[in-house]
Amino acid sequence: MDDIVKQALAKWPNVPHCYGWLGLDARGNWRMRDERAQHLGLPGDKLSNAALVGFIVRNYASDERGCWYFQNGPQRVYLNLETTPFVARTDPAQGFVLHTGEALGQPEAAYLTEAGELLLQRGAVIAQLDDRDVAQAMTLLEIDGRAMDDEALMAWLEGGKGALTLRSGDGGAIGVQRVRSDGIPAQFGFIRQPQPDAPA
Repeated sequence: MDDIVKQALAKWPNVPHCYGWLGLDARGNWRMRDERAQHLGLPGDKLSNAALVGFIVRNYASDERGCWYFQNGPQRVYLNLETTPFVARTDPAQGFVLHTGEALGQPEAAYLTEAGELLLQRGAVIAQLDDRDVAQAMTLLEIDGRAMDDEALMAWLEGGKGALTLRSGDGGAIGVQRVRSDGIPAQFGFIRQPQPDAPA
């Protein structure tokens, strides 16, 4: 967390939290959601200012409820997540890289949804792979040690047998598990659309 943010928190510790104004889309873009976007359920405008994006990245965290937020000075700006708290991309030099710019490192687990969305997990980080990189990642999938084709993948997604694995950069393989899209937040302990706590 930036020092200026820590100082603002110490000076104004009780600023009300903000909900609905910032989002993270499935491609790892931060989006500003004004009143119109919120009212119409739109994703909002993509943030492109490098300094602002860097500030958000450095001050991105989660609370005890599993709600992700950006600490903007003394105020928590809670995010609406389209998918997972992190989005990964493939990188020729680093393997998988998070939307925050950090390398994910070697995934410890992988999951595939009924819609073909690939999720990667390392420690507490769960990241959905950017859809533009899924086709490339699918070439790393094997079933029972053999290359995966579209027909075999569809059969597996529909409950077919076989051990699905994702080849890793170190020459090993990670087991791939099925996960339902609508069950992802509960399974991995986060909330996609945080809401204020009800008054006591």
